Amino acid sequence: MTDLIKSLEAEDRGFPELYPGDDVRVHLRIVEGNRERVQVIPGMVIRTRGGGNNSNFTVRRIASHGVGVERTFLYKSPRIEKIEVLRHSKVRRAKLYFMRDRRGKAARLIEIREVNRNK
Repeated sequence: MTDLIKSLEAEDRGFPELYPGDDVRVHLRIVEGNRERVQVIPGMVIRTRGGGNNSNFTVRRIASHGVGVERTFLYKSPRIEKIEVLRHSKVRRAKLYFMRDRRGKAARLIEIREVNRNK
């Protein structure tokens, strides 16, 4: 039984490692009836949770009319086609829930050019 679990956890899809504050574009496979299409969901990662097969992340974006939309994805979901990391931001929190209250220029984060997450 443990061999089966280890083989599932060892499956690597080649997705980049995500951190809170990253601006990402998630390419999600959507099935509508008998058709299948890829929908791109841009936004900021405000939270990452778990580890192994159960790890997930939440992406927040501002939709039309200034309405904030959050969506949680399983990191190892077969529905995710690819994840693009557009930029990394300097944050001092693990969960960026305070971004829900920010609008406009107040919602900006400082971009970090060279990513060295080991420090």
